[in-house]
Amino acid sequence: MVLNAETISQQSLPKHVAIIMDGNGRWAQSRNRPRTYGHKKGVDSVRNAVQFCTKLGIESLTLFAFSSENWRRPEDEVSTLMELFLLVLTKEVKKLHKNNVKLTVIGDLARFPSSLQERINTAHQLTSENTGLQLNVAANYGGRWDITQAAQKLATQVAEGSFTPEQITEDEISKHLTMANQSELDLLIRTGGDYRISNFLLWQAAYAELYFTDTLWPDFNDEAFSEAIACYVSRERRFGCTGDQIKQLLAASKTTS
Repeated sequence: MVLNAETISQQSLPKHVAIIMDGNGRWAQSRNRPRTYGHKKGVDSVRNAVQFCTKLGIESLTLFAFSSENWRRPEDEVSTLMELFLLVLTKEVKKLHKNNVKLTVIGDLARFPSSLQERINTAHQLTSENTGLQLNVAANYGGRWDITQAAQKLATQVAEGSFTPEQITEDEISKHLTMANQSELDLLIRTGGDYRISNFLLWQAAYAELYFTDTLWPDFNDEAFSEAIACYVSRERRFGCTGDQIKQLLAASKTTS
């Protein structure tokens, strides 16, 4: 990235936000309800987050819906999550399409039931030409898996003789990741009070700002999202430069505007 006054001004708001939507089960249990009730209420927060990003002009929103480790959860909870995913894809995709949102489900989808895979493909096809918010839903996704599958694709090209090991660079690896054609990740939010990224977007989060909040996902409303964005804007994004260099660029921007 070439750093100049123009790119500095464009960094005032994030282009790409990712969220680890944590706390659904605890939110429900605190109300003496089953954990699955929390997942259902979490859908409302997903809808609100999409609307918030659309209004703010954010280019990409990536939501961690189901990790590759979530298969270890109780069978009834996993079953409910699959049913909820099907329901959302059925009810919400038309609304997303109407609002010019492009939906992409990222992850190792082969493990899902064929009915769910078909719904995902249908959603992809319906929204593929939309030009508004890029909504990525990470399902059966893991950051290590993402890097591994990219490496496997490059290894296949090397084995076929169309690529050499010396040609494998960071840029080439990036081209084979699941969000290769999207903006760099700027802001990674985790709700629910934990301070880890849980194998989510490991490669993409290399220079992302991290924001952790105790707010449980069903309570993550516009106000909570606004606080996360405000915190991001207040941070100094240096991209390897010094703070003084950033200030000089900003000063130059003011004199030329």
